[in-house]
Amino acid sequence: MMKFFFMLIFMMPFCFMKNIFWMVQMMMFLLMFLFMNMSLGINLYSNMSYMMSCDIMSYGLILLSIWISILMIMASENLYKLNFYVNFFLLNIIFLLIMLYLTFSVMNMFMFYLFFEGSLIPTLLLIIGWGYQPERIQAGMYLLFYTLFVSLPLLMGIFYVFNELNCMMIYFLKFINLNMYMLYFSMILAFLVKMPMYFVHLWLPKAHVEAPVSGSMILAGVMLKLGGYGLLRLMIFLQEINMKLNYIWIVISLLGGFYISLKCFCQVDIKSLIAYSSVAHMSIVISGIMVMNYWGFIGSYILMIGHGLCSSGMFCLANINYERLHSRSLYINKGMMNFMPSMSLWWFLLLSSNMAAPPSMNLMGEISLINSLMSWSWLSMIMLMLLSFFSAGYSLYLYSFIQHGKYYSGIYSYYIGVSREYLMLLLHWFPLNIMVLKIDYGMIWF
Repeated sequence: MMKFFFMLIFMMPFCFMKNIFWMVQMMMFLLMFLFMNMSLGINLYSNMSYMMSCDIMSYGLILLSIWISILMIMASENLYKLNFYVNFFLLNIIFLLIMLYLTFSVMNMFMFYLFFEGSLIPTLLLIIGWGYQPERIQAGMYLLFYTLFVSLPLLMGIFYVFNELNCMMIYFLKFINLNMYMLYFSMILAFLVKMPMYFVHLWLPKAHVEAPVSGSMILAGVMLKLGGYGLLRLMIFLQEINMKLNYIWIVISLLGGFYISLKCFCQVDIKSLIAYSSVAHMSIVISGIMVMNYWGFIGSYILMIGHGLCSSGMFCLANINYERLHSRSLYINKGMMNFMPSMSLWWFLLLSSNMAAPPSMNLMGEISLINSLMSWSWLSMIMLMLLSFFSAGYSLYLYSFIQHGKYYSGIYSYYIGVSREYLMLLLHWFPLNIMVLKIDYGMIWF
């Protein structure tokens, strides 16, 4: 693991290369290196060290971070054509990847907090530096202050745990049980905002709408998963008090997810609709984690990986339309099937995965989460039925609105999809649907 980290540091000078494909090849080399040095049949605490570790939870999310970073570079070709601070952009992506890698691999709670908050800086630079409109400053401030407002209680909670135990190692926390309400709320609020949970989700649509395509991809693909990863790690020592209070988060998430699903039908901005659909999906993930059973943990993890690939691919598709029509409005992005019939196939494939159609990972995750929530209370069946139905509803609504109908009469010129874009979409869709074959519930021991 340390070898891999030093190789990532060694990669930083490559971001100043003029040929961008060297950069992508270096990242692919690191991905293959991680594959070769990792065995998949492991349980939660089998490959641990004091500082940097990699278990099955870390492994999947590290792979997702590297994969999305490669696709971010592929999706941002317009920056290279304009030569718009390309070197700084690539350096920013490498710094963000290092922060994410360290967040998912450190076992010290304070170091986890440091890199968890450190990943916010390059994301903020992406939004403010390469966003499309003046409102990106306001979106950046929303992202910054929502996150920082709840990060101080998390830091205080970590210091309190250290004061009680004289230890900050996450895997030693399972031997203690701190039954304190203030500690519980201070530790989990930062992760609920990052997911985000309903009531603290307003920063997400703003950040997505104003971010460039690379910012939207990393936000939807990996940054939202930091909250779920933190909850999965820290539930080790908060389990007793969580069993008393979990109904609060489950009720808020399920009701909020249903309301957000209805809200998706009111959106006229493509990126805003995709961002709100992310909030609806993450609400089911929060509910699955809070139920505190095996199926919930497994389903949350699978859905996080699946949603990371699916949502990132949909933001790529939205950007492909934006580069041609220079608008994200549903009313202008109409009749796209007349111009790019092959791209409408990719819209259908990724939106069908978004509604949890087989054989996507989203289906496996949602089946596990429905199983876990039904075991917690049969009343949750009502909200799960509505969430699943409206998830299919707004996905089909988005597809039919964009692809069908009469195209916008103000279009002056247009060009069809290029091979880079089709390859990028294939690299989103293929692992999302092929990794279902690898899922083995018996091998993942939480």
